[in-house]
Amino acid sequence: MAGLGHINAIGAGLFSDLAVGNFTTTVDEAVDTDAEFLAFFVTETETVAGGTFSRIVNVREFPAIGTPANVVNVPTFGSKTSSQIQAQADAPSLEVTLNYIPALWTSGAAGLGTNLGRMVGAGTTLLFRFTLMLSDPGVAKYASTATGLGLVRHSCWYWRGKIDALLITPSLSDASTATLTLTIQSPFYGPYTY
Repeated sequence: MAGLGHINAIGAGLFSDLAVGNFTTTVDEAVDTDAEFLAFFVTETETVAGGTFSRIVNVREFPAIGTPANVVNVPTFGSKTSSQIQAQADAPSLEVTLNYIPALWTSGAAGLGTNLGRMVGAGTTLLFRFTLMLSDPGVAKYASTATGLGLVRHSCWYWRGKIDALLITPSLSDASTATLTLTIQSPFYGPYTY
């Protein structure tokens, strides 16, 4: 995919997407370029194989994505204000709010549960991709190919992390929701804009 200009207009990221590489593929720390990341998101599938990925769908609300500020306030004796110094940023945990559909999150042995359901709490380090898009990517949706995400301008962030928890909030009057907690095991890479 050839690089295009960044998104250059104000708009809601209605087609933004969160995807996770399927967990049979080991993601070591040497994977750190956009070309290497793209190879993990070629085919969207529910079967487990290298180069495949699963989308986390029905997202109600995304958290802030990216590296947090690495600034610490330091009180100075006798001064009316604190000083600020650069420090090491803590990796955030990301909490994604979903409209919860239980069939998409069933757990169990291979063949019984879904890919996403088996990833929750498994302790496996996975590769995640967040894609910021303003328009529908078209026919081969959300694959990292010219006929997928390459059809529209978009920016991607990648990171290694784990799906640690899925907390369900049942509702008697509205859609049931869930909070999906992702813990971060690497820096954020990106944005890569295509």
